[in-house]
Amino acid sequence: MPSCALLQLLLLVSSSQSEDKTCRRRGDPEIPQLSKEGDVMLGGIFSFHSSWMNKQNPYTEKPLPLECISLNFREFQFAQAMLFAIEEINNSTELLPGVSLGYHIYDSCGSIARSVKVALDLTNGNDNVSSISEGPCTRPVQVQALMGETSSSPSTAIATVIGPFHIPLISHFATCACLSDESKYPSFLRTVPSDYYQSRALAHLVKHFGWTWVGAVRTNDDYGNNGMATFTETAQQLGICLEYSVSFFRTDPKEKIQKIIDIIKASTSNVIIAFLSHMDMDVLIRELSPHNLTGYQWVGSESWIFDSQIAAMDKNHILDGAIGLSISKSQVSGLREFMLDVRPLKSSNNGLFREFWEALFSCKFKQSQSEKIQGECTGHEDLTGVENGFTDMSLMPIFNNVYKGVYAVAHALHNILGCNKTCIYQNKLDPYLVLQHIKMIHFQTRDGDVVYFNKHGDPAAKYEIINWQPGEKTSVNFVTVGLYDASLTEDKQPKFLNKSLIWAGKSEMVPVSVCSEQCPPGTQKLLQKGKPVCCHDCIRCAEGEMSNITDSITCVRCPPESWSNERRDACIKKEAEFLSYKDIMGILLTTVSLFGTSLTAAVAFIFFRYRKTPLVRANNSELSFLLLLSLTLCFLCSLTFIGQPSEWSCMLRHTAFGITFVLCLSCVLGKTMVVLMAFKATLPGENLMKWFGPTQQRLSVLGFTLIQIVICILWLTLSPPFPIKNFKEYKDKIILECALGSAVGFWSVLGYIGFLAMLCFVFAFLARKLPDNFNEAKFITFSMLIFCTVWITFIPAYVSSPGKYSVAVEIFAILASSFGLLICIFIPKCYIMLLRPENNTKKNMMGKMPQRPF
Repeated sequence: MPSCALLQLLLLVSSSQSEDKTCRRRGDPEIPQLSKEGDVMLGGIFSFHSSWMNKQNPYTEKPLPLECISLNFREFQFAQAMLFAIEEINNSTELLPGVSLGYHIYDSCGSIARSVKVALDLTNGNDNVSSISEGPCTRPVQVQALMGETSSSPSTAIATVIGPFHIPLISHFATCACLSDESKYPSFLRTVPSDYYQSRALAHLVKHFGWTWVGAVRTNDDYGNNGMATFTETAQQLGICLEYSVSFFRTDPKEKIQKIIDIIKASTSNVIIAFLSHMDMDVLIRELSPHNLTGYQWVGSESWIFDSQIAAMDKNHILDGAIGLSISKSQVSGLREFMLDVRPLKSSNNGLFREFWEALFSCKFKQSQSEKIQGECTGHEDLTGVENGFTDMSLMPIFNNVYKGVYAVAHALHNILGCNKTCIYQNKLDPYLVLQHIKMIHFQTRDGDVVYFNKHGDPAAKYEIINWQPGEKTSVNFVTVGLYDASLTEDKQPKFLNKSLIWAGKSEMVPVSVCSEQCPPGTQKLLQKGKPVCCHDCIRCAEGEMSNITDSITCVRCPPESWSNERRDACIKKEAEFLSYKDIMGILLTTVSLFGTSLTAAVAFIFFRYRKTPLVRANNSELSFLLLLSLTLCFLCSLTFIGQPSEWSCMLRHTAFGITFVLCLSCVLGKTMVVLMAFKATLPGENLMKWFGPTQQRLSVLGFTLIQIVICILWLTLSPPFPIKNFKEYKDKIILECALGSAVGFWSVLGYIGFLAMLCFVFAFLARKLPDNFNEAKFITFSMLIFCTVWITFIPAYVSSPGKYSVAVEIFAILASSFGLLICIFIPKCYIMLLRPENNTKKNMMGKMPQRPF
């Protein structure tokens, strides 16, 4: 049944509407708070009151109009700036000559719904007259442009409603980046920069001071939410983390704001980004004051950072040292005097003026002539000496924005009307045409400000960096300490002036706000599990790795020829290590080698001097001298192993060593064979020496040596030794050494030497007990025993010795085996020739005289 009743009601309404075709205005008319008629009308929407009285609506009767409360001197100043610009244009003979501008200015009371309602009233008119019309209910637009709103959310709502009608809406302080979207808000323009640039500038400002761990409080509307979204995005790109990001609106219950205060108290960050409107900042400061939350570094948006009313309200110095961005300072000549002379506006019928006047002077107008009240307002009070929110001119940059907005409309109208000395005005203006001309204007104000709009309806983005510093007369001085120009590249901004800054707690030291301390060079960041990227541990780089920047994400491995220093912040070139003549070990080995060479030369000199004695002649002097020569070469070849390896030294040291030692062993083998041939004849008269005479001895030495030469030639031809840099042996050193090239070649040379050494040892061992007063075979046996022992122990020592020590081991083996041969074979003979000459006779050699010990 209820559905049937509803259907009948709808039918009744539709039938009545079809019978009465009238154009009827819906709702009660709204009366503008300030108005003046003119040829061309402009609209204005300002929040003369910042709030309204909440009333319960029972929905049983028509709701009463909003009861606005909380006077806002700032918005009244904005309206006065608009009136000043209009009056200046009307008095101008150059701009719109012969055309007067009028205005209707409404109070939105801080209500978005009321802002939309008065915007529609401005476009449709106030009359409440019903008229019968055969055609559609249409009428010309009543205003050609709207000035306002101050905040972003009401501006968004108004621009959405009037956008389809292309009515220009010029805001002086709505900074939300969302309003730059032409598809959604085609008729919106503003004389204040977009928050897109401000949010990015704030992020760069925070990064400049090294604050990577911050908290954020924002207004829960389009201004705060969009601005903080851009800030958060840019902050993440710059490596800044938000410990918390909370929002509130000034009409929220106190319990919600208390939760925000608790979050701030529990936080570890020392920097708070406050993206708040001045009205919300007002509420927050009132709630923060009892908690004495000092010591936090506040970073503010342009909405409140240069607001003297906020500064005066901060009795507990919570905001001391605050820093933030403000619109560039500017002046409007004559505006201050105009605002301080508002008496021509006074009227008994103007309730808004009376209310402001009573608030300014704390007085009250008489309602009747008979009424007697204390502190009566006369309307002639002088504002010059009064200090309050209305007489404060610190918001001159915003007043200038209102001023420029009105002038932008005037210049567009001037161009449309083709004004020269007079304007051709026929009362047929189209807001769409006005909007197109406003977008194209480019002019300069009397005070030098250039006014134009980009394709998004925004002006150029330039900011001043403001720092709150204690003043002498006033509580706070807003000191400009830097500049930010969005047209410059990021590496050139922000740009700071040569001025000292004051920080939270009136400190001159930049506060620190980081989750984790910066990782110094030589370390890398290791993120803490479950925490933001700004929270990390610093891990020292491993050996061979380095990081030379602060907060390095990873350590870089040094090149092969470099190694990390002790601090791990740089790669230093590795020390090249080789057996040098300047090393103590190199000096000792060189000395021993030269001593061996000298000793061999001395022995050769002795043998040459006593070459005709029986002892020298009986021991095959030719092979002895050849052996001494080869020993000299053995001592000298050890010197080729000392010094920095090169291609020639690497090839020379191994081949010289192999050939000289084979020559030496071939001589020893020849001497051993001579002894065996001489004493092993079994038949009488048998003379085996004729088969192994001097010629055969020379050929045998030559033949054995040629074999080694052939091996060396093949080695050098196929895969010769070459110098290399060994990076594996030591982490912090480069071992310069000779690679073997062909390992087969190297071990073939050593193997052949070993073969000859074993052959000499076997033959000498067999001849060790032959009857002779001076048995040379016995001493050869000793020398070969030493030789083989040295080279057998050389192999494991050589393989296990690192770097230059392996070269030293090889040199030691060469010298030890050479000294073994020299001492065992030649020193006993020198002893006889020098100290026992009586034994150096033929008879003694033949065994006919008893041998004395020596």
